[in-house]
Amino acid sequence: MHTGKIKKLIIDKGFGFIADTDGSEIFFHKTSLVGIEFSDLAGGEEVQFEVQKTPKGLNAIKVSLANKS
Repeated sequence: MHTGKIKKLIIDKGFGFIADTDGSEIFFHKTSLVGIEFSDLAGGEEVQFEVQKTPKGLNAIKVSLANKS
């Protein structure tokens, strides 16, 4: 499981980008969210996710808010 922060949200298109802890930028679509609505996300929020390789690059899947202890 990867962790990162929401870097950019494209509200009208329903997707965004996550800045992974390794420095990479990973695409995600609103259909990949688990337990949160796209409209409830904000830039800078910490999330956890899995990475899926696609012909267009890396996609974040199973995106959820990171557990805060």
